[in-house]
Amino acid sequence: LRHQFLESEQDMRDRHDYVDLIDVPDSYNGPRLQFPLTCTDIDLLLEAFKEQQVLHAHYVLEVLFETKKVLKQMPNFTHVQTSPSKELTICGDLHGKLDDLFMIFYKNGLPSESNPYVFNGDFVDRGKYSIEILMILCVSFLVYPNDLHLNRGNHEDFMMNLRYGFTKEILHKYKLHGKKILQILEELYAWLPIGTIVDNEILVIHGGISETTDLNLLHRVERNKMKSVLIPPMETNRDYDTDSKHNNVGVTFNAHGRIKTNGSPIEHLPKHEWEQIIDILWSDPRGKNGCFPNTGRGGGCYFGPDVTSKILNKYQLKMLIRSHECKPEGYEICHDGKVVTIFSASNYYEEGSNRGAYIKLCSGTAPRFFQYQVTKATCFQPLRQRVYTMESSAIKILKERVISRKSDLTRAFQLQDHRRSGKLSLSQWAFCMENILGLNLPWRSLSSNLVNIDKNGNVEYMSSFQNIHIEKPVQEAHSTLVETLYRYRSDLEIIFNAIDTDHSGLISMEEFRAMWKLFSSHYNVLIDDSQVNKLANVMDLNKDGSIDFHEFLKAFYVVHRYEGLMKPDVTNLV
Repeated sequence: LRHQFLESEQDMRDRHDYVDLIDVPDSYNGPRLQFPLTCTDIDLLLEAFKEQQVLHAHYVLEVLFETKKVLKQMPNFTHVQTSPSKELTICGDLHGKLDDLFMIFYKNGLPSESNPYVFNGDFVDRGKYSIEILMILCVSFLVYPNDLHLNRGNHEDFMMNLRYGFTKEILHKYKLHGKKILQILEELYAWLPIGTIVDNEILVIHGGISETTDLNLLHRVERNKMKSVLIPPMETNRDYDTDSKHNNVGVTFNAHGRIKTNGSPIEHLPKHEWEQIIDILWSDPRGKNGCFPNTGRGGGCYFGPDVTSKILNKYQLKMLIRSHECKPEGYEICHDGKVVTIFSASNYYEEGSNRGAYIKLCSGTAPRFFQYQVTKATCFQPLRQRVYTMESSAIKILKERVISRKSDLTRAFQLQDHRRSGKLSLSQWAFCMENILGLNLPWRSLSSNLVNIDKNGNVEYMSSFQNIHIEKPVQEAHSTLVETLYRYRSDLEIIFNAIDTDHSGLISMEEFRAMWKLFSSHYNVLIDDSQVNKLANVMDLNKDGSIDFHEFLKAFYVVHRYEGLMKPDVTNLV
C-alpha cells in the first residue's frame, strides 16, 4: 500500500510538471480536447488528423497520463466475450499508417460499446503518423475502456523507436516538449497488456509462442518491469556502479548502453520471465515441427504445428491469432487452421506490395476476414504482382546485407576457390553466404536473383556484389570500415541518440570517439581506432570540432543500379 501511495504521489507530481505547466495558447487552432473525454473528442481528433493538424503537446501528455493510469489497473491478459450482437474486430500492425486506420473505421465503424476492437500491437514506427494513430487509439480507449483493447507489440518499446523512426517523429513534431512525451511513452508501453483471450478459447498475442510458453506464469509477471525487449535482465542485482561504462565526456551508461536516470537502476524481470515475454512478442510460426531460435529477427523462436497443438491443448484453447508479419493478402492461416496472422498496414513495403486486413469474431462461428488496400490504383492488382513486389523489396534488402559484408564474403569465396578461377559450385557459394551472413535461407533458389551462373552451373562469385555498392562519404575510408559503419548504422544511431541529450544532431570529436569506443566494446567490432579518428577528422568539414552525425550516417548509403530494368512486364501477369 505504501508503494502504491508513493507511486500515486509521483504520478501527481509528474502530471503537474509535464501537463499543468504547459499552456495552450489562444493562437493554437488545432483540436481542443475536453476531459473527461467523450465520443465527440474521437470525432474531433479524426477530423483534425485528416486535415493534417498536430495535436498540442499539452493534450498529448494529458492523454498519455490518463491512459497510463487506466492501464495500470488492467491485468496482463484482457478477457473478452463476444455474442451475435457484439462481434469483436481484431486489427494487426498499423506501423504509423494513418490511412489504413481511417479505412478500417470507414469500412467497419468507429469503436463503441456495440463495436469492440482489439489492436494487436505495433501501432508505431516506420510510418509517418505514429503519434496520430497512438492518440486516436488512446482517446478511444479512454472513452471505451471495456470495448477497445490494446496489446503490446515488439515496437511498443523505446529502444525500437530509436531505431525505427518514432523517436524522430516525436522530436520533429514536438520540438519543445518531445523529450517529455518520450519519457511518459516509455512508462506507458510497459503497462500495455501482453495479450487478449476471447471467449476463453482464442489467444490473441502479437508474435507467437514457444514450446516453453507458460500462460499461467504470463498472467502473473510484473509486466511493467519489461521496459525494453532489447535490454536483457541482469543475472543478479549487482551494484550498477561497477557495471557501468563511463565515457570521457561525462555521460554515464549502464551495461546495455543506456543512460542512467536519476541515479536509479532499471528494475528487471527475472530472466525466465523476460524470455517468456520475448517469445510472445517476437516469435513466428513455421511449417516445420519443433521450436528453433528465430535467427531472422534475433529474438523469439520459430514454432511448428506440433508446438501450437501442444500449447493450445494444454490451456484448452482452439486458436492463436497473431500479427508481426506482413502477408500479401493481409492475413494467413496455417498450422491446420489453428494459427492466424493478421496484418493491417497495406502497401507496407511499397505501393502495391500487400493488402491490409482485419478479422471479425463471434462465438460459435468461424472468423471472417475483411481486406482492403488504401491506394486506389493498386486495389485490383493481381496476387502474383503483389507477391513480386514483396519479393523484389526483400531481395533489395538482402542485397544490402550482402554488400555490408563484402570484405568478409570475398575472403570466404577466395578460400573456397583453390584454382583462382573466380567461380565456385552452387553449394560452395551457398555455404559461404550462410556462414558469413548467418541467415538460414534457400540460397540455391535465391541464386538466380543474386549472382551470375555459367552454363556449367558454377557461380561467378564476385557477381554477388554487382550493380550495388556502398557510397563512400570520403575516398580515404577503408572498405572494411565503410561496411562496418553501414552494417551497424542503426546501432550507432541508438548510442548517438543516448549521447546527444539536447537532440541537436551535432556531436563533438570527443563525443564521436567516446561513442565509437562504447560501440566497439559492446559489439566486439575490431576496427583500428586510428581509422575511425582519421575518418572523423575528414568528416569535420569546416574544422569546428563538430560532426553532423545524422548527415554522417546518411553518407553511407547503398546504391542500387538498374532498378528499373528489374520491374516485371505487367501485361504478362495474370
